[in-house]
Amino acid sequence: MTGSNSDSYSSFHRPAAVAGSFYPAQPLTLDSEITAMLARVEPRAVPAHPPKALIVPHAGYIYSGPIAASAYACLSALRPDIRKVVLLGPAHRIAVRGLALPQASAFDTPLGSIPVDAELARRALECPQVQRNEAAHALEHALEVQLPFLQHLLDDFTLLPLVVGMASAQEVAEVLDLVWGGAETLILISSDLSHYRPYAEAQQLDQDTAAQIAALQPLGSHEQACGATPINGLLLCAQRRGLQARLLDLRNSGDTAGDRSRVVGYAAFAFTEPAS
Repeated sequence: MTGSNSDSYSSFHRPAAVAGSFYPAQPLTLDSEITAMLARVEPRAVPAHPPKALIVPHAGYIYSGPIAASAYACLSALRPDIRKVVLLGPAHRIAVRGLALPQASAFDTPLGSIPVDAELARRALECPQVQRNEAAHALEHALEVQLPFLQHLLDDFTLLPLVVGMASAQEVAEVLDLVWGGAETLILISSDLSHYRPYAEAQQLDQDTAAQIAALQPLGSHEQACGATPINGLLLCAQRRGLQARLLDLRNSGDTAGDRSRVVGYAAFAFTEPAS
């Protein structure tokens, strides 16, 4: 389906594309696996103040699930509060100009359906860099793997899913500002860190990248993080709004899945707003 900036959308659901490969396809198994990962998060790792935004990794759960759980554990006390999730991640499957909204009206996972927020989509489409593009979403795993965690932890909520392609950090920040909302809205950025480097080299590079993010300094390369563009858009918003970033977890696939010859880095961050 070609891109379009029309604010109309279809009533079909985007089916799960990576259930059974990136995460379990059976609902009970999936829910049990998420419960177990969350239970292993150290309580001291959870920030005292509720997060406005999170950065989470997006590989198969065997690789990055425990690190993602470190971020999602922050939402355990926010079940009744969060009603909208704005989810951004990089395009892996097709080339995308700007930011892509789906045509679908809902996203399905083995745990059920999540409606796309029509009002937030309308606001996002006020920006010329945002278009509807179902092809960008059809097989994209970076957004999908976040959804079961959200369904496990939150009550009824709507979703604004955006695949980020060739765009500037300023263009991403402009969209985030339009849909920022209040305590009812969570901003979620999906990104892994370095890719396919030896273990020790990846550790050093990812530590440097994590320090930049924690200091709200924009990343200079997608070699640091595949989601560098949406991360940088969030960092611009965080700078302007006085948010503080906290590193919750930093590991790689060599820590979680054993093979240390060529690893992928994963980090979890929470961004909190200044106390009023």
